[in-house]
Amino acid sequence: MKRLLLETSFSKIYMIVMIIVTLLILGGYFSYAMFTVTKEKSNAISIVTGNLDYKLEVDGEESNELVIEANTTKEFTITLSNTNNRSARFNFYYEGELPDGVEVGYKTGEGINTPMEEVGSNLTASGSAGSSNTYKIGVTNNSSSSVTITLGVGVGLDYNDLSLPNNGHLFEKYSSPVKDILLANIGDDGSTYDDGVDTFITGTNPNNYIWYSGKLWRAVSVNNDAKTTKLVTQWGISVGGKDDADKDMWLNDTTIDGFLYNLRDYEEFIVTDSVWDYDPSIYDNGDYLRPDGTNTKTQAVGLINDYEYRMSHKDITGNASYLDIGLDWWILGSRYVEYTAPGYTNSWLDPRFYYSFVMRPSINLKSVVTVVDGDGTIDNPYRLNGDNDTNLSGTHLSSRYSGEYIRFGNNENNLYRIVSHENGSGTKIVSAEPLKSSGGFITSAFGSNVAYSSTNTIGTFLNGEYLTNYVDSTYSNMIEESSTWYLGDVGDFVSYKLAKYTDTSMSGYATSTNAKVGLLRYGELMAGQFDRGVNNTTYWTLTPSDSAYVLYVDKFGRSNSTFPSSNSAGFRPSLNLKSNVEITSGTGTKSDPFILTLGS
Repeated sequence: MKRLLLETSFSKIYMIVMIIVTLLILGGYFSYAMFTVTKEKSNAISIVTGNLDYKLEVDGEESNELVIEANTTKEFTITLSNTNNRSARFNFYYEGELPDGVEVGYKTGEGINTPMEEVGSNLTASGSAGSSNTYKIGVTNNSSSSVTITLGVGVGLDYNDLSLPNNGHLFEKYSSPVKDILLANIGDDGSTYDDGVDTFITGTNPNNYIWYSGKLWRAVSVNNDAKTTKLVTQWGISVGGKDDADKDMWLNDTTIDGFLYNLRDYEEFIVTDSVWDYDPSIYDNGDYLRPDGTNTKTQAVGLINDYEYRMSHKDITGNASYLDIGLDWWILGSRYVEYTAPGYTNSWLDPRFYYSFVMRPSINLKSVVTVVDGDGTIDNPYRLNGDNDTNLSGTHLSSRYSGEYIRFGNNENNLYRIVSHENGSGTKIVSAEPLKSSGGFITSAFGSNVAYSSTNTIGTFLNGEYLTNYVDSTYSNMIEESSTWYLGDVGDFVSYKLAKYTDTSMSGYATSTNAKVGLLRYGELMAGQFDRGVNNTTYWTLTPSDSAYVLYVDKFGRSNSTFPSSNSAGFRPSLNLKSNVEITSGTGTKSDPFILTLGS
């Protein structure tokens, strides 16, 4: 039995909803089995603001009993009515282990959806009746066993005009597998397409936003057999990848400043032996077909491929899908998506040249990962069990994750993101967008040569006026007085690692300089990050391509190089915060960034 607790400043109300389902499969060679479903009471949920009533229907008629013979399936429906004029969210679920031969699931076409520990969907209603879910329950053999399953309705009112208890929760939450919540709540701007292997999410803006490990992701597909969910970051995370091997190395880098290393508890959340298919889709008779699997690689993190990208456009005519973000970005097989041609992909003939694109990492969430909050919209993305921290006051920022947002600096330049913990005890951060003044991006020449320092053109500004007028002493005191900034060259046919190391084996560090404020280098986490596809500006990186040119990221997510003194670009200040910087409030999302203080 579950107990749901609602506490206001005046009262405590206990809401208990349960339906007991008892399976009595008679022993020996008897040829039938029986489920008994009992509705505890007709008005099981009563709240100060109104009533929520439910009824159980079997074969279209209200009933308290459901009998099922062996090797048969029967439907039953729970209908919840909201008789007041305020929105409520409903989650139907069941708990308990099912014996072999017993299945419970949603009505999804023919047959029964695969058994799961919990089933449910979030439904909203206001002053309405008839919010319901239909389930199938079945016995698939004659084996002798019995089971008791608890069915219930988890209910959450909206938070308006209610005083919350000390823990900040209005009601006890019930987590559900990602795939169940995701596919049941796509929304009006989304749909699904099942190719027999994966169920793809399609549409212009479905409710498939997921927040995990400091980054906003979009769910791309659910594997029909493994029940895993493929995600891709909503925005680019970095620029780089001269070829597929270079990109794979970056994506699966487990060093302190690597992408995989900085994913939160990644072995608990993601499938580390995922298979990634590098071949393009096959165009046949007016349709794109799945590649045949002849060119695959097994690793934890990858990119989505040509076929997966095209499936997001399934049945969309003349419109961009949710994966089109107004930037140029890499997919597998040395191909890329061009912002000017949504729905199509291009092959990059020489991907090792200076010119590169942003990378949007892709992962597969394990089937056991559950959703504990959110509705899948951009303003309220799904939150995952184990990655939904609250009450972080007093926590050191150095314990948090790459991509999370913090409030830092003044006025229009007060939003930053965590990059990594490269210096070990502290936290490297970077401005969420290039620096602005009165709404416009600030641009500048890089310097008289390709070497960044605290006294070259940009370095003088960042270590002088920026610290005085854009940060002030409150925040400046949180910054390490001196940090090391690596100035290695990344030119033709070489790895992103050379921006920091003398070789790709990481046996030594490249040329460096010390300063309080610097820039991000090519290939570093968050070095190719935009949170929109318009109203951007080109900005400098720290990295030379050779003795004459410096690499930059343009407003379409592409990197190239140019002369440091004769061209201007924007810049994103980067700095290392001290190890004793603490969080006072916030959850680290863009809408609720961490608020900081300097601890003792």
